[in-house]
Amino acid sequence: MTEKSRVLLVDDDEIFGQATARFLEDAGFDVTFAPDYRGTLQILESDATVDLLLTDIVMPNRVNGLALARMARLRRPALKVIYLSGYDIPQIADEALGPVLRKPIENEHLVDAVRRLLAEG
Repeated sequence: MTEKSRVLLVDDDEIFGQATARFLEDAGFDVTFAPDYRGTLQILESDATVDLLLTDIVMPNRVNGLALARMARLRRPALKVIYLSGYDIPQIADEALGPVLRKPIENEHLVDAVRRLLAEG
């Protein structure tokens, strides 16, 4: 049996986060949900395996998804990142460490994006 890829999903909208986590799990991923940057950093500072960070961009507490991804990469330089945003923020593309997907997103498109990025060496 092949080991499941591990996705760390970060979103301050718990309903969206839990629903997205369930869908990704149904698609074959091992998903850990964190509602904020503090929980995310605790996971990344542990010995937990994380293959991909899937993070919302606009979040409370002055640490947005762009800043969170930079902090995550300091801890895990090879970590792959996908961003989610319901907003059109022009500078996102310049600052992003990975693809930016627009919310709302069809579940199949999200799964395809995750699989594609994980397949990259």
